[in-house]
Amino acid sequence: MTNLFSNKSVMTLFSSPTCAMSHSVRFVLHEKAIVADIEYYDPASPPEDLLELNPTAVSPTLVERDLVLYDSRIIMEYLDERFPHPPLHQMDPVSRANARMLIKRIDQDWYQLLDEILYSGEKKSARAKKMLKESLLASAPIFAARPFFMSDEFSLIDCALAPLLWRLPMVGIDVSTPNEAIINYAERIFRRPAFKRSLSDAEKDMAQLPK
Repeated sequence: MTNLFSNKSVMTLFSSPTCAMSHSVRFVLHEKAIVADIEYYDPASPPEDLLELNPTAVSPTLVERDLVLYDSRIIMEYLDERFPHPPLHQMDPVSRANARMLIKRIDQDWYQLLDEILYSGEKKSARAKKMLKESLLASAPIFAARPFFMSDEFSLIDCALAPLLWRLPMVGIDVSTPNEAIINYAERIFRRPAFKRSLSDAEKDMAQLPK
């Protein structure tokens, strides 16, 4: 396995340029200033070296020496533990468990609907779009309550959520509210230098960075 990567850096992330889950991992990489090769590829035509390591060729796949990880949330947790500064999880077990539950809810409640919007037929996509918009708007008070999502400090939760919010204009979802709670939160995250660096060329065309 190591021979496949003898000419690469110690850590390599295989990433689709449009995959939101991969985007979350790239955000963590840049937020923690981790040195890694990011190999963008077309999931419909994955490179041979990736297929040898992960026959499913799922995006993202992280390779570090003999370690191969291909679940975005596991990769994010691994990176935060492997490179502990700056920490993106609170240190106490209760807070960490709550953060994991929040990310799981974001995946189940919001990312599942985003997938339906992107990959389902017209009728199912329209229904999912309506449900996602309504669910996000119903959560506006949560976005308004604290500087980051249910936290006073930037965390893995924000890294998980930001790629979804970035894709809303592309799928035609407007989450404006009278106090612009969701927009203000999103722009606060999008202004982070690490978020800007995390964008692939394809993702840069999905929305506009705030000034």
